Order: sequence, then C-alpha cells, then structure tokens
Amino acid sequence: MMKRRKFIKNSGLAAGGLLLSRQGVPGSMTILAWGAGGPLHNIPVDKGLDPAWIKGLYKRSGHTTYLKSRNELRYIGMPAGGLHSGTVYLGGDGRLWLWSIYSDVREGIDPKEVLWNDGQKERKILSRDGAAYLEPAIADNKRILEQGIALQFEYGGKTIVRELRENDWKEISFEATYPVATVTYTDPEIPFVVTLKGGPLFIPTNAGDSSLPATVLHVEITNKGTLPADVSFMGWLENGAGKLSAGGAGVKFNELFEGAGFTGVYYGFDGAGEPEGRDQGTMAIAILSGDGIVNTACKGWEAGVSGGFDGQQKQKTTADVADKLVGSVGRTMKILPGKTIGTSVMIAWHFNHPLKKLLNKLPDARDGYYYAKKFTNAAAVIEHAAGRFREWHSQTLLWQKVWYDSTLPEWLLERCIINIGTIATANTYRFASGRFWGWEGVNSCAGTCTHVWQYAQALGRLFPELERDTRERVDLGVAMKSDGGIIFRAEFESRPAIDGQAGTILRCYREHMMSGDRSFLERNWANIRKAIQFLLDQDKNGDGMTDTPMENTLDAVWDGEIAWIVGLSIAAVKAGWMMAEEMGDDSFAATCQRYVEAGGRNMAEHLYNGEYFIHRPDTVKGRAKLGSYNTCHIDQVYGQSWAYQVGLGELWDNAKTRQALRSLWKYNLTKDVGPYIATHYGGRPYALAGEGGMIMNTNPKNEPKPYGEEVTWQMGYFHECMSGFEHQVASHMMAEGMTDEALVLTRMIHDRYDGAKRNPYNEIECSDHYARAMASYGTYITACGFYYHGPNMEIGFDPAMAPEKFKAAFTVAKGWGSYEQAIGPGYFDAAYTLYYGELRLRSIRIAPLSGGSYQRVRIMKGGKEVAGSLTKDGKRWVLRLHDAVLLLPGEKLAIHLS
Repeated sequence: MMKRRKFIKNSGLAAGGLLLSRQGVPGSMTILAWGAGGPLHNIPVDKGLDPAWIKGLYKRSGHTTYLKSRNELRYIGMPAGGLHSGTVYLGGDGRLWLWSIYSDVREGIDPKEVLWNDGQKERKILSRDGAAYLEPAIADNKRILEQGIALQFEYGGKTIVRELRENDWKEISFEATYPVATVTYTDPEIPFVVTLKGGPLFIPTNAGDSSLPATVLHVEITNKGTLPADVSFMGWLENGAGKLSAGGAGVKFNELFEGAGFTGVYYGFDGAGEPEGRDQGTMAIAILSGDGIVNTACKGWEAGVSGGFDGQQKQKTTADVADKLVGSVGRTMKILPGKTIGTSVMIAWHFNHPLKKLLNKLPDARDGYYYAKKFTNAAAVIEHAAGRFREWHSQTLLWQKVWYDSTLPEWLLERCIINIGTIATANTYRFASGRFWGWEGVNSCAGTCTHVWQYAQALGRLFPELERDTRERVDLGVAMKSDGGIIFRAEFESRPAIDGQAGTILRCYREHMMSGDRSFLERNWANIRKAIQFLLDQDKNGDGMTDTPMENTLDAVWDGEIAWIVGLSIAAVKAGWMMAEEMGDDSFAATCQRYVEAGGRNMAEHLYNGEYFIHRPDTVKGRAKLGSYNTCHIDQVYGQSWAYQVGLGELWDNAKTRQALRSLWKYNLTKDVGPYIATHYGGRPYALAGEGGMIMNTNPKNEPKPYGEEVTWQMGYFHECMSGFEHQVASHMMAEGMTDEALVLTRMIHDRYDGAKRNPYNEIECSDHYARAMASYGTYITACGFYYHGPNMEIGFDPAMAPEKFKAAFTVAKGWGSYEQAIGPGYFDAAYTLYYGELRLRSIRIAPLSGGSYQRVRIMKGGKEVAGSLTKDGKRWVLRLHDAVLLLPGEKLAIHLS
C-alpha cells in the first residue's frame, strides 16, 4: 500500500555530507563561467543528499523547538491575535511585540532598506524585495508597548520573583506550533516549571469567533519541589491609546472594569490630538478569574517587578499623554508539591481606523472594521469573550491537539499550517460590511489579487465562509466585467489576469465543495458560467489552449501558448464542467468537456519537449517579448497540481506530468542556491547562499536569449526562490507519489525559515506574510489524499504516506475532526471522529484496495450498525450509505472491511 518509492534509485541522489540538524541543507558546487549566450546552467543533477537524512524526514520527532541556550529566540514572532485584527507577535520568550494594530501605512512589518550584493552589484533591498529576509526584525527592537508577566514564589522562607522573559531564566524553550505556541521556563535554582501557552482564539470553520482583536496568555506553574508555595501572578500592559499621534495634547486613563469571571484594566485617551489618528482607540487587559486584583497605575515593572504585586483597586488613574501609564492584573494562588495551577490573561485592542491609502478606491474601507461593528471598545471585546472563554479556549486547544495528533511528522504539520497566521496580521482586513480583503504581502500590492491569492489553499479549508463571501461579493460581484472577465485587483485594477481568472473559477468549485449544500453554486452559477465562458474565449484557434495575451502573476503579458497557463485553464474548465453537470446545464457541460479533452491532448502533444512542458511562441511575434519558452518553469504543470486539490483527476498524459516534475527536480532544485544566484542576476533574496530551494525558471539547455529578445525587469523573477510556488510543486509531487521529493522541497523551505535565522512564521515574497505561501496547506491535502464534497455528502482519504497506519485532522463545511485508518492482511479499519460542528455523510471514498475487494462490510455509529455497501467507481472504491448519517461533536463513524 505504500506510495513512497525508492528515492535513491529514481532521483540520482548521492550520499553527500548533508547535516541532519535544523541548520538547513548546506553544500557547495563549482560556479561556472558565463557562456556566450549568458550564464550557464549550474545546478547539479546529483543533489548530494544523504539518504539517511531523507528517511528522517518521515519520522515524528517532536515539535520544532527553539532554545535560549542556542540563542534562537530573538526573531520569533507568532501572529497572536484574531483574524484580520492587526499584527501582534508572541515572541520567543513569551512577551508580545510589534503591535502593528495602528493601521500603519508603511510596507512590511519593519520598513527599512538593506544593502545586498547580488553577485554583480550592491543593491538596495526594500521590504517588498525581501529586506526582512536579509535582516529579520528583532523582538527587542520592536516592542513599542511595555508588557509582561511576572511571578513571585514564596516557599521555605524564600521570596523569588521571576519575569517571563529571556533574562530571568536559565533556559527557555519555544515550541513553534500554531495557533498556540508553548513557551517553557526552567531554572535549576528554583523547583518550579512554568509554561505559557499563547495565541488567539482560533476555531476552524468559525470565522466570527476567531476574529476577536485579542490574544490569550495562559500560564501554568508546576511545583516540582517538596514544599508548598504561595505564588503571586502579575500581568501588565502599557496604555497604547494616543501613543503615536497625540502630540502632547490630551490625557490617558486606566480604569478598572470587571464582570462575571474577569477583572481588568480598560485603557483610553481623552485629548485634542489628531481626531482620525490611527492610534485613537482603546485597549484592555483582564485576568479571567473571579479572584483577580487590579492596579490601574502599576509601577512594579519599573523596578524589576519587585513590589508590584499588590493590587490597589483604584478605580481610575490618569496621566499626561507624554507619560507612560501601565496597568496590571493579578492574583495569588497556593500550589502544593507535585501539583499544577494556572491562570489566563486576555489582552484586547480596538483601533477602528482603516488605512488612509485605501479610502479613495475602496468604499468598503470607509466604514471601518468588522470587529468595530461588533464591539464598541476593547473592554466590550473582553466582556464578550469572558462569557464563553472556557468553551472557545478549549476548542482552540482541542483543534491544536487534533491537528498535531497525526502520523504525519510534526515539522511537516507545522509548515503546512503555519502560514494561515497571515490572516491574523496586518496583511488582511475584514471591513464593517463583512468583506474580507488582503494585500499580497503586508501593505504591498493591493486588492486580494486573484493571481496570488489563488495559490493560497489554507483559508478555503479552515475558514471557508470567508472565501465563499469573497467569491460572491468581490470576484463575481464588484470585480466582474460584463464579458465575464474578473478584474484581478478589483477596485485597484481595470483588467483581468489570465491565471487569476482560471484560479478563481477553481476556487469557486472549491468553495462549492466546502459548502454544506448547493446554495452557493445555485446563487452564483450565472456569473461563474460567465467567468468560464470568458476563459473559453481566450482560446483564439479553438484547440483548447489559451493563447490570448493577458497579464499573469509574473507581472507581464506573454504571447503564445504557455504550458502553465494552458494547463491552469484546462483545470478551471474541468471544474466548470463538473459544476455545469451539477446544475443540469448539459450543453455547457458538453462545451467544457470538449475544451478539456482537446486542451489536454494538445498540451501533451505540442507543449512538451520530451523532458518538460514549455511555452510555445506566438506564430507571428515569435520570441519578441519576454517569456519562459524552452526553459524549465516552476509552474509548468500547476493546473494538474490544482486539480488534485479538488479531485478533478488527471487532465493530460500523466507520464509526461511526472517527467516534468522530475525535470523540475533535476534542473531547478539545489541544496545551495548560492552559486546560481551569484551568476544569474536580478532576483530578490528570498533564499541565500547555503540554503536550498527550487529556482523559478532555469535554462538547462543553455540556449542564447532563452527568455526572448526583450529583456525586462520581470526577468529577475526567474532567478528567485519564492516559497508559494515551491509549496504548490511540493503538493503536486506529494499527489503523484513523489513523497521523498515533496518532503525534501518542503523541508528546504522549512529550514530557510529556521528560527535561529529568521522568523519561522513569516514567509516572505513581496513584503511580509505573503499570501501565496498559504499554498503550504495544499501539501497537507495531498499528503492525506483528502477529498470532500459537502453538497454530495462525500468524503475520503487516500494517504500518500504510511497508509497502513494513518491519522490526520480534517475540516469540512461546518466542522472538523480526525480520521484514522489501519490496513493489514485481509482487513481495512477506519474511523471518522467529529470534534466540532457537524458532518453529513452519504458516501465515503476508500483508498485503492490491493488484492481485490473485501467481502464483509460493517459500519457502526454509536454502537448501532449503519447500512451500506462497497462499490467500485472507476479506480476507487466507494462505501455508499443507504441513508445519510449526521455526525455531531464526540460522535464516530467506524468502518471495518474484511
């Protein structure tokens, strides 16, 4: 049953000196001289990878953990707030930093200019060029607001105070999980171990309750000693209202507020500062317990927190805007030997001032943010959350447990999900109208750009309601032209992009599949059909291969028939074919079918050069303009990659597809990009010497002028490593059974974002937290072989890794749970357990069975047998239930075949 094939035999690997640590994939190669036609291709065929290292990629070895003792904490910044509520980072030592909650108009998380020598000359690198990749932001330089937690231990006649920060503990470890990271503090001098679990309230398929402008810090203390102790807890926060723009005019205030189950400090500002200043708002901190104490004018933090544990219960404290005003919350607890106690703090903010640079073009931005429509101030956020905190926090922790309770390796699970944190940064917004909106990277390239966001698979699986609304409200609404073209930046552009058009149609199909019924498709079919027809019309000669020059994601208009655009269009029209059949639009379904069949046939015949898929020049213009032509392009079979995300099957000759992926491995992947970027100039530094990755586009045949006669700035893209593109290739390799290659490529990305070098939560392309990097979730989908069609009540798994004993989380239209299977001689056992929401099932896809079919079928739910039968459907087996089954939280559907 194992899909994993022998990597060494098929991929030409050698047992090179590859280090087995998290320090990346080091190596060296000879830098070749420039040839007459330009720089020679200098990526070695033999990758020099250690087979033992590759084998280790499959193993579960614990969460990626960064240590103070290895000096690995300073760059770490996990997005710790709710969806689209600004950026607040949880740092490596558990303190919060960055605080980009003030609608900053500057590009990037840490706007700056860095000098970099690209091998030819020294260049100025801005945030949109990768400045934060070269020089990552350091937490201690970007704290902005005073914030912290301290503990006072009293035991055996001793009084010891420790702040939860790097300087106060012998060792601190940070587990780089998401949505909750765990920071552990230890010191041999004291008999206590402290853990902090920090992050947002994050409940997949529940975007509303996952969108609070707040973060949770839950602290647990374990007494490892033999004596009881009194422990005092104090958490403090500076009043951040009026911090930036008040200009000395006004008064800050800290005010006690409390309610059922919480006690806190509410922070505000009264003054004559800039009336629309981006820092005019409120904040709050609360301890979520009934015995909390408050100090509205805490001074303890100034003196190393000693003496700051006494709550004054002063109702209100004011201060001049120029003064620092800090409030604190706390409680005192007893802890017996061998026991653990805990407490939770929530910090909230409310700054309802959208970016000024959006207001002229984006009407939705003018009425403020979605969270401000729900809450009048930060205190209201905490009052709302406190009533259901235990429920929501438990669901957050349960999701994290279910996600990581898998047979897949932890590092892979981390890299697949970590980029969804982009939605919890200043890269995205949700306006008062309910509209979701995003940049490409933080404050860079506006308009939820279709040709970038269509790569991002995470949001549509974890929070499908946001994607459904964006398709309906934006792509098929304000962005749609009368001819069916979808403007690729909506209000910020005037024309479609061909790849964005195709990708949006595919997303419409995904959003339909991630729905509980057919209402989304039925409401939007007329406009989806128009969008598909527009795509069909771009095939001028009727051969099923798009050839109308249009904008693409590499910011250029290319002529000719381009394999990656042709293939993506075929995938989109195949999705249209499936939707048309569901809608009973038989004539349009037949039109789509003819296009798909002709396109797949012609692409395999005319756009394949024997090793990989290419760009066939325009018959009239030839290679006059920039293009990829006979080079090896990273996205050449992207349409097939997308097809596997939504169960569309093989679109053209699969043997050629697999050979194209092997060529990408052979010609574009290197364990050290240094020699390549030193000889191929113009790219941006998203991977550096000593780091591995897959180059966007290479010229393995060393042709002169491989990219056409016209040399433009966009050619620099060809010489880069951009993680979003790499993730889609990795997901495709996984789907094709090339599991070794998929894991190696994903691990190269993972190692480039090792916390010792830069922030592991911030994959960078054009600015920080780049949306395309959410393609990483696609690798999870194909590793699981996951299929789900909500309206058809159909689900299935076909694991690419260790199917004989497999376990993984899943999300569906209205909930999530866990799937596990075991396969042995003559039997197949599987179970779907739901933990949140609901799941309706009528049919279940079963992984291909070896050795014929099973004779006995038993399906159980809650101790009762469910009637069903196993039937063959093409290459797969399907377990069809006689009556639909509804699973609710805690319920399991168990399957036994023998």
